[in-house]
Amino acid sequence: MNSAWIQSSLNHFDWQQFGTAVLNSILYIVIILVISRVAYWLIIYLLRRTLLDHKGKKILDERKANTMFSLLRSMSFYLITFTAILHTLKHIFNFDTGTLLASASVLGVALGFGSQSLVKDIIGGFFILFEDQFSVGDYIQTGQFAGVVEETGIRATHLRDWGGELHIIPNGSITAVTNFSRGKMRALVDILVPYDEDLDRAMKVMHSVCETVSTEFGDKIIDPPAVQGVIQFGERNAVLRVIGFTQPNEQWSLERELRRQIHSAFLKEGIRTPQQNIFMSDPLKRDKENT
Repeated sequence: MNSAWIQSSLNHFDWQQFGTAVLNSILYIVIILVISRVAYWLIIYLLRRTLLDHKGKKILDERKANTMFSLLRSMSFYLITFTAILHTLKHIFNFDTGTLLASASVLGVALGFGSQSLVKDIIGGFFILFEDQFSVGDYIQTGQFAGVVEETGIRATHLRDWGGELHIIPNGSITAVTNFSRGKMRALVDILVPYDEDLDRAMKVMHSVCETVSTEFGDKIIDPPAVQGVIQFGERNAVLRVIGFTQPNEQWSLERELRRQIHSAFLKEGIRTPQQNIFMSDPLKRDKENT
């Protein structure tokens, strides 16, 4: 009896109407996806022209503009995705938008405790933006992670460290930030000089190097590097210090260049630097090398 009823139902089923409905639904979904994609890229284009186009008048400085662009791009993606899903469900299942939004509100309350971390991340992202804690391109440290800010989204911040690793950190977990890209940055170099060397002569050579490096770095330097003098007496060496101030993120390159040129100048002037004996960690290998 059941098989006969099923067969009769299949025979009387309007497959043409069903196929047309399925085809219309698929076509509608494709159109929604295309419109969503075009709308998203149009918004990105307008944001890029408004915030990042340096040919016209600048609204914000470069780093703040990059940060605002990153956040608005993230918000646009989530908004357009939610709108596309809402329209698709309304068309396919014939949902009333108001009823669907009310149901979503009830569901949101029900899932509120489970989504507290998401809400915390979003609120944290807005505080980061409005308090200007850091911007795209800044070198920061938060917790155990440090790196250059590549993106600040509505939910997470992306850090790229010196090794190339990308750290994705939820905004809600960023409780303390050290920003190395605000204001002038200190470049500090300590040079060890043996006690049997003429310290005044060594400082004179270092002073000459500081003048040369200051000229080479140009506007990257805020306060030219200068020899501070003897800051410590070690067991076998005196410690001479050089301090200068640079633009953000330029302090490390200045320190490297000062060390390189001071070393070259000391070699040229015959000023000795401390020599350290380097031993292999494995004593068996060391004994084998000595035999």
